[in-house]
Amino acid sequence: MRIDILSLFPRMFEGPFGESIVKRAVDAGLVSIFIHNFREFAHDKHGTVDDYSFGGGEGMVLKPEPLFEAVESIRATLGDSAGPVILLTPQGRLFCHQIAQELSRQQNLILICGHYEGVDERVRQHLATDEISIGDYVITGGELAAMVVVDAVVRLLPGALGSDRAASEDSYAKGFLEYPQYTRPRVYRGWEVPEVLLSGNHQEIARWRMEQAIERTLLRRPDLLAKASLSKEDRELADKIKARKGFN
Repeated sequence: MRIDILSLFPRMFEGPFGESIVKRAVDAGLVSIFIHNFREFAHDKHGTVDDYSFGGGEGMVLKPEPLFEAVESIRATLGDSAGPVILLTPQGRLFCHQIAQELSRQQNLILICGHYEGVDERVRQHLATDEISIGDYVITGGELAAMVVVDAVVRLLPGALGSDRAASEDSYAKGFLEYPQYTRPRVYRGWEVPEVLLSGNHQEIARWRMEQAIERTLLRRPDLLAKASLSKEDRELADKIKARKGFN
């Protein structure tokens, strides 16, 4: 996979992409990540990439020329394999595990980091093929959003976690939150690990984990459970938990 990121602050990516899962995936040849400073595509000697908004208003707006020409330069090297052009913006569709899975199946991604008051609308209309937001809040620029998207996508690439099963056990992977996890010591400050996890009965452990995952999702994110694809047995289990806990 190849990911190209357009940013005015490329050094912001050095730390996050130089450690942990993303770095290991890059070192293993699973993904190549290129950071482009689109100021290099500005048309004047000052490297101007923003200007005042027509009609007035606070803040500056990113100009279309540097972004169009930066993306076109990347696409020229990719040819027919060029993938989606994604604008990171608070106005985009809300990022989730399913979108990360969708993007992980692409051969190439181009991410545009928005800034200032926003981007010229022609970038949205005629350059970006998708718009993504990482939450209902505003951050300084699209760099942090791009880091989140890249991390979520890269860890889904086959081999990135060492075991493809690891990603399938994550929260959201099956449509609900993950079950509680425990490790040694068995007793810490009087708090004991649930006995079922020490039983060696894998069927009972699996049932306990499913029950805990469903209960946790009901308590914290009932909206997820309403959309989750559950088996008949799991749906019956969810109904029993709802009745026991007094959920409507």
